[in-house]
Amino acid sequence: MSAAESPHPSSGARPRRPRPPTMNDVAAMAGVSRGTVSRALNGGHNVSPAAQEAIRKAISKTGYVVNQHARSLATQRAHSVAFILSESPDAFFEDPNYSVLLRGCAQALAIHDMTLLLTIAGTAEDSKRISRYVTAGHVDGALLVSTHAGSPLFDELNARGVPVVACGKPLGHERDVSYVAIDDRDGARRMVRHLRSRGRQRIATITGPLDLPGGVDRLAGYHDVLGQTDPRLIATGDYTQASGEAAMQRLLYEVPDLDAVFVASDLMAAGALTALRRAGRRVPDDVAVGGFDDSKVATATTPKLTTIRQPWARQSAEMARLLLALIDGEQPAAVVLPAELVARDST
Repeated sequence: MSAAESPHPSSGARPRRPRPPTMNDVAAMAGVSRGTVSRALNGGHNVSPAAQEAIRKAISKTGYVVNQHARSLATQRAHSVAFILSESPDAFFEDPNYSVLLRGCAQALAIHDMTLLLTIAGTAEDSKRISRYVTAGHVDGALLVSTHAGSPLFDELNARGVPVVACGKPLGHERDVSYVAIDDRDGARRMVRHLRSRGRQRIATITGPLDLPGGVDRLAGYHDVLGQTDPRLIATGDYTQASGEAAMQRLLYEVPDLDAVFVASDLMAAGALTALRRAGRRVPDDVAVGGFDDSKVATATTPKLTTIRQPWARQSAEMARLLLALIDGEQPAAVVLPAELVARDST
């Protein structure tokens, strides 16, 4: 062979790829049996705290990675949870509450080595497809978000024994579905009383969808304080900014002497502020505006919104806790968190 035909430097025997660490390696380093390592990785039953700590350190040192497929076969669990949002993809990206809730739930479940999968059931077909996926055993349970009254998801998942936790009161299923909610009705009462304390007499409201618990209970809280009001003072939105703007325009046309409005979400309240500004109404001088959620929208508006705070971090943690309890065989439960008024410049 001539010099011009010398072998390529990469030819010849290739170095062997190092063998990935195994459960046996972890056991040897931790000074325990392979069975003890297996039990530690699958719930920690009958494993002492000292052994668990030794195994944790051995995993860290060896770089051992759990074979999730084998683990699922052994435990009959998928080690994942579905986050089912019953709204359109546009709503997910517009409303900051959904991403905050998703992030909080994902973090709370990650502590328990559970993966959260986002699914969007914006249409009836989406809902059917996701229901088939969930009931086929691809996940261990589901978190239901913005699930409207009458949705077949409640009955379908319950009938198949899928552990489910709803964000907000599951209308029509309060006794058989676990849920975590803020006290929407009391939050609305607090806001309307606050508006009255500012001397407001003609208080309107823009409700959320009346097939969602927030829409129903926040309207009920409004009536608790004001009684049966002029029906023209009530407009309905769908939690989008555009719907808040359109509802506020209608209220100004039908009740031009209104001097306050309680809006059932900060995003709709931002739309209401746009309509008021266009109509030449000063906030809060002419019309006081109160929102609900205390999302990042509340501090991005001009003026900043007085609102009702939803404790999103606590809601996320409680949803994850209740779902893990259901997966472990516990009975359904409900958690209702208190509402808090946050006063800012809009009232």
